[in-house]
Amino acid sequence: MTSRKHLTTTLGAFALICVTTLTPARADETVDVGGSHAVLLKPNTPHASVILMPGGNGAINAGSNGEIRGLTGNQLVRTRSAYARRGLAVLVVDAGVNLATAVQYMAAIKRPVTVIATSRGTIRAARGIAGGARPDALVLTSGFLTPESGSAENVQSILGSPALLPRTLVIHHRQDSCRATLPGGVDPFIRWAGGRARVAWLTGGTETGDACEAFAHHGFNGIDGRVVGLAASFH
Repeated sequence: MTSRKHLTTTLGAFALICVTTLTPARADETVDVGGSHAVLLKPNTPHASVILMPGGNGAINAGSNGEIRGLTGNQLVRTRSAYARRGLAVLVVDAGVNLATAVQYMAAIKRPVTVIATSRGTIRAARGIAGGARPDALVLTSGFLTPESGSAENVQSILGSPALLPRTLVIHHRQDSCRATLPGGVDPFIRWAGGRARVAWLTGGTETGDACEAFAHHGFNGIDGRVVGLAASFH
């Protein structure tokens, strides 16, 4: 006669097998979005979508099978799988992507669609929105936000009017010392946004190398999980 303990163990193992079978891991894949190569990570039943716009030159250099060979240390590139594990469909885009097309592509998978951009990627996000992209929400991390941030070209100057902003979350490190994303630019941006944006300030982590690169406070080195938690829940 089967003991209760043995039966419980057997049923638990069977349940684990079923869950594994019903929710298999899906490999990253390279997709064409309006003539630009992007990398897609898609859970079986996503509850929302995100578009990740890396910083730097934005060139992710996607291979043919979902691999990313450029900007591998960038904060959004290195955490892309963490967003997928939270049940989000994830599109990592290249600098040349048409953002309006990318939003439409992800909306066909699952709305709401949130654009998450970091550093110089915030410039590209602003250009895309000014050009007609309409995401449901926007997250700007270590952003080129206002003239006070230290950059003549910034989200405020590109958009011109806060009326173009979707619901927006700014994530910024209080010790970001990059000359183009100084923390002093955040409060002027929030005031300019007129209620369309709010800020989440972060501290901690470690600073290594160039202040404007991915492993400084600018890139949230050592606190990736906190950035993902905030950005993934904003949709």
